[in-house]
Amino acid sequence: MSSALTRMRGRFDFAHIARWIAPGERVLDLGCGDGALLRLLADTRQIHGYGVELDPENVTACIRNGVNVLQFDLERGLSGFADYSFDHVVMSLSLQTVRHTVPILREMLRVGREAVVSFPNFAYKPHREAIAAGHMPVSRHLPYQWFDSPNVRFFTIADFERLCADERIEILERMSFAEGQLVTQDPNLNAEVALYRIRAAGGKK
Repeated sequence: MSSALTRMRGRFDFAHIARWIAPGERVLDLGCGDGALLRLLADTRQIHGYGVELDPENVTACIRNGVNVLQFDLERGLSGFADYSFDHVVMSLSLQTVRHTVPILREMLRVGREAVVSFPNFAYKPHREAIAAGHMPVSRHLPYQWFDSPNVRFFTIADFERLCADERIEILERMSFAEGQLVTQDPNLNAEVALYRIRAAGGKK
């Protein structure tokens, strides 16, 4: 199995993100970690990509993976990038870790024609059951204890879609998953992760 396919197997959402990226696109990955998604997209879609990452170890891993990476704090915004300088801006399983949620979404849709975001759904039924039992949920996509979690925003699929409506963000596609399988019935209750393709209403196509 190729290294690209191995990485795809390791993160099921990467395969779905890759389907939304056309060959040769310009892609910016925010909170890119070790650069695995950008490496996958370069290998399978021949994209021109940049990652943004703060953690020094992840920056080093990106360099080892042959990924272009910029080290800075996303909370500062994306003022270094011109409007529509990317076809897609991606934030995969990181939106819940930023404090300035609305500003970062606006910036993503300023510098990119479209954005792709994924996040854990805090309304997932097992999470509700954990809270009902008196504990914060811990799961595959919420692997931290309450005292060491990097998550600073706790929101649901319904919350995100209301925010999109309030901010005039157009939802182009949504996919919801539990245990890596597609969920179509009541995703706000039955899905642990949501993946969206979005753009600013009336934005550049």
